[in-house]
Amino acid sequence: MSAEQRLKELGLTQLTASKPAGNYAAAVQTGNLLFLSGKAPQPIDGKPPKGKLGREYSAQDGRALARSACVELIAAIRQQLGSLDRVVQFVELHGSLNTVPEFEAHAEVLDGASDLLAEVFGPAGVHARSVVGVASLRNGVPLTLKAIVEVRQQ
Repeated sequence: MSAEQRLKELGLTQLTASKPAGNYAAAVQTGNLLFLSGKAPQPIDGKPPKGKLGREYSAQDGRALARSACVELIAAIRQQLGSLDRVVQFVELHGSLNTVPEFEAHAEVLDGASDLLAEVFGPAGVHARSVVGVASLRNGVPLTLKAIVEVRQQ
């Protein structure tokens, strides 16, 4: 089953990539690698989520937020490539989490995104990854994700 078909099965058909928050591209392709800029979670009740993991958000909330940010990454891929079926392999996923100093569930939070990639892309969604806790992120968002993806040439 193709990634586009899996996306439909998950009910994720209305994907619209958010615009960059500054003077940069949402994605840049060089050769067969697509580099995706950082994406934050989608708005909740029309407002961007704001706050820290370990204070405003639990680790379980963070999983849902990471999944939401991953939907943004997927939307940016589709916008750049025209079809998710051009994805050969998710190479790397990186998460930056806006956390209180005591927060330690970084891996659990990022699993929300990793699990979605495996659901949509199957074995091609399995990736190397890193996750770090940071003192702050732009506009107070709780996390951002960025990725490197190998793509099939047209």
